[in-house]
Amino acid sequence: MAEAKPRSRNKAATLADVGREAGVSAMAASAVLNGARSTSRISDETRSRVLEAAQRLRYRPDETARALAYRRMNTIGIAATLLGQEPNLYFLEVFNGVLQGAAAAGQNTTVFTLSGWDDAAPRIASFCDGRIDGLILVAPMLTEDPSTWLSPHTPVVSIHSNHEIAGVVGLASDEEEGAFRAVSRLIELGHRRILHVGGPEGSTGADWRLEGYLRAHQAAGLTPPPDHLTRDAYTFDAGRRSMESWLQRHRNEELPQAVFAGSDAIALGCIDALSARGLRVPADVSVVGFDCTMLARTFHLSTVRQPLQQLGQKAVEILLARIGARKDDASDDPPRRVVLPTEIVSGTSWAPPRTVPLTIA
Repeated sequence: MAEAKPRSRNKAATLADVGREAGVSAMAASAVLNGARSTSRISDETRSRVLEAAQRLRYRPDETARALAYRRMNTIGIAATLLGQEPNLYFLEVFNGVLQGAAAAGQNTTVFTLSGWDDAAPRIASFCDGRIDGLILVAPMLTEDPSTWLSPHTPVVSIHSNHEIAGVVGLASDEEEGAFRAVSRLIELGHRRILHVGGPEGSTGADWRLEGYLRAHQAAGLTPPPDHLTRDAYTFDAGRRSMESWLQRHRNEELPQAVFAGSDAIALGCIDALSARGLRVPADVSVVGFDCTMLARTFHLSTVRQPLQQLGQKAVEILLARIGARKDDASDDPPRRVVLPTEIVSGTSWAPPRTVPLTIA
């Protein structure tokens, strides 16, 4: 009988290697190291030999094989669009919550980046090829019903989807109420000419924030001044561009007393455009953001706090419950929508309006 070749030092030890080293079968080694079933009882002496052999050989279990056997990769995916020159602070806040939730549950996390949601169908289908147990979609802007191409074998949850997705739990924050409370506060301070620099068309969140802006005026018995609404992307550049464009169009007219921005990035862009004209915030114009991202906290921006990290954590919690139900072949009847509350953060960028209005030069 040919003698077994010695194991290469550069090759990872296998169960067979550990078994040979301990003088037992690979099945017995697997029973000790992986908890696999065995037809015979494993003695304490045998268990000690196997453990010592595994330590000498620096044996590491094949996690992929183990995951396939247990029908769990212990990995969740997160899909988002991250293109652009600006850092996506919204995603970073949500992602931090996902990481916290995943770490607490002993799960790994894989990030999948999309160039845009237009190519979501083939890309997301490829993500769900067995390497993840479930998927979190962050702010998906889907124009068609994805139920025809989402994998029925991979549980999915979404955060801030632009519309309800069949079979997918949708998580959101109460954006309309947050906007209502922020604009109501501006009105309480005495502001009447409030410019809304909102998020993009087609964004449900941007629509909800606009609804809150309008409802606050209606509740106060007011009507927003004409042409006090503009919409663009949720970015610093878009905020600066929108603010400067609006000021150019309204030269020789009264300056808005306040700006309610659709995001913190937009708000900071508006402040940059106002500062470039020598205008002071909040002495000349109050500015309020939305999200309460790291930059908003750094600059003490008055804003609406979305529970972004909590949304990430809650998404993991719901997703793992769905994954567990699927593994156990149990009924999966999750909520269709989960909405978390928003809150006002009183920073330093709002104040009562000037006594004497300013004219746009």
